[in-house]
Amino acid sequence: MKTMRSALAGLAAMTLTPFALAQEEAMMFEAQSGQSVEAFRGRFEVPENRADPDSRMIEIGYVRFPATTDNPGAPIVYLAGGPGGSGTGTARGRRFDLFMQMRQHGDVIAFDQRGTGLSGNDLPRCVSSQGGDDLARLTYAEFSAQHIAAIEECGAFWREQGIDLAGYTTRESVQDISDLREQLGADQVSLWGISYGTHLALAAIKDIPAEIDRAILASVEGLDQTVKLPAQTNAYFDRLQAAVDAQPAAAAAYPDIAALIRRVHERLEDEPMRVSVPQRDGPPAEVLVHRHQAEQFVGGLIADPGNAAILLALYTALDAGDTTLLGMLLQRFVRPGTPISLRPMPTAMDVVSGISAERLAMFEQQAPDGLTGGMLNFPMPQASGVWDGFDLGDEFRTNPTGDMPVLVLSGTLDGRTYPQSQAEAVSDLSDVHIVTVENAGHNLFMTSPDVHDVMHAFMRGERGLAETITVELQDMTLLPF
Repeated sequence: MKTMRSALAGLAAMTLTPFALAQEEAMMFEAQSGQSVEAFRGRFEVPENRADPDSRMIEIGYVRFPATTDNPGAPIVYLAGGPGGSGTGTARGRRFDLFMQMRQHGDVIAFDQRGTGLSGNDLPRCVSSQGGDDLARLTYAEFSAQHIAAIEECGAFWREQGIDLAGYTTRESVQDISDLREQLGADQVSLWGISYGTHLALAAIKDIPAEIDRAILASVEGLDQTVKLPAQTNAYFDRLQAAVDAQPAAAAAYPDIAALIRRVHERLEDEPMRVSVPQRDGPPAEVLVHRHQAEQFVGGLIADPGNAAILLALYTALDAGDTTLLGMLLQRFVRPGTPISLRPMPTAMDVVSGISAERLAMFEQQAPDGLTGGMLNFPMPQASGVWDGFDLGDEFRTNPTGDMPVLVLSGTLDGRTYPQSQAEAVSDLSDVHIVTVENAGHNLFMTSPDVHDVMHAFMRGERGLAETITVELQDMTLLPF
């Protein structure tokens, strides 16, 4: 009887070159659900900064799930969001079954972008000297200044550790995808991404179009959309209100969401709110919540309808002067008194993708009337240009063009990337099919089997795909915990 390793190696040889085989090892991949599957861990080395001939080499890692068909198409490379998400980490979570389903079309690659997961290369987190106990008492100007100072301080720290920050750009990650394709012995790869992963996919479509077969993009972030526009965030709240109005109990509880949020923010502008935050290992921590911190909290709770339900309950309580729920949420998501700490990969990727001068002007014009102010993507755009000369430039931020097939999945209740902006991001591609997923948020892959069906039909090259999928909206008066 063959050993598991020899059997897996035989399966791998069906699709991979000898070079790729030499760089992979058989493994059992275990999901958080307890499910496991035979897979291969691969790795290859690339320069940290390809523009520097003396650059150190870093390792890029991935897990390959072999195709379950005798006639596989191009390998499918999963690109995680964030930036900073891990492809292998995502595959272990709720999307594991979808990763397994996608094997009917080709090998599926859980790709860890440089600086994440198997490609982490021991990049250290920076704990800055900024923040700490004073953070909750800062004005907006002071709050922003401390975060900018933290990014500057951490940039110096990472350089002292021998990290070339110029290597942590979306365009360097595109070349990693190209090197991955070469390692796999494939003429082309297909891309499957969400959120920042679509930002990376669009850059790949732009920079290495001949190497990309097709792409599935969910919750699209365009190349000049690292910073979202406040007016489009306000329009999201209009869609949320319409969805709430369709539920009689929710409509009675939240008749005017925008007015509720503005009312609380105006009150916080006049007088910041003292909140008692329970602590597991000591007495409650007393923090002072300003308007800008509440706006940031709003931005963190609108990605998906479940969290939006928390937001509605929270602001209703704050409107009545009750801070109990806010204290519970701060305990869960915030550690009062801790300094600002940053990871190099997501910090660098966002700062270098930056924002065009035209978009920045629009942002600044719209922010005063925005329900999240200028805090949805904080510390961007405030940090744009913080590292002198560290910007990919306006040419990078122009839309990609081309005629490769692209499927876009766009949720109407996505509070991070919006239907209008997603359509704008792919508007110069000529073979795009947009599927609107009614009542879905940012993380929409697992909202309905119909989403999976349209993905599979697209991968099979079918035309005439559905234009709309409707998922049931949860009761917006119920909290998801």
